[in-house]
Amino acid sequence: MSIPSHLYSYLDQRGTRYEVWTHEHSHSSAETARAAHIPPCQLAKSVILQDDEGCVMAVLPADRVLMVGEFSRLAGRYRLRLADEDRIASLFEDCERGAVPPVGMAWGIPTLVDDELESNDVIYMEVGDHQRLLRMSHDQFHELMRAQPHGCFSKSPMH
Repeated sequence: MSIPSHLYSYLDQRGTRYEVWTHEHSHSSAETARAAHIPPCQLAKSVILQDDEGCVMAVLPADRVLMVGEFSRLAGRYRLRLADEDRIASLFEDCERGAVPPVGMAWGIPTLVDDELESNDVIYMEVGDHQRLLRMSHDQFHELMRAQPHGCFSKSPMH
């Protein structure tokens, strides 16, 4: 599978530099980090939420969990709930189920970025399938996400 056209065009238009990394097929972000031999804190995952206005994407490190209340406050949308798999699949038709790239802007979806990702030198992200990741420098990721709202809306699963 090639990079989804929405994602490829979005990155290309912005001159974003990245490498494509392959790994064994995985089913979750934790499994992806293990298969790719990368720290989970460097893997940006997407969580899709919805309300009556539509969908919104949270981008956070794979080793953290979304605090829906904090995210909702930051997004200014107070009836958000996790989107169901069918809704997500209909939005990201050019991606495999469960492998949504954390670049919602490429699909016209409002996207908010957790500040925890900014502490990494390198960021990895799903490319739209379960066997490849995009790898980019902190600077490239920061530039890509610069116009998106940022905030603290994740926590360690131990807390």
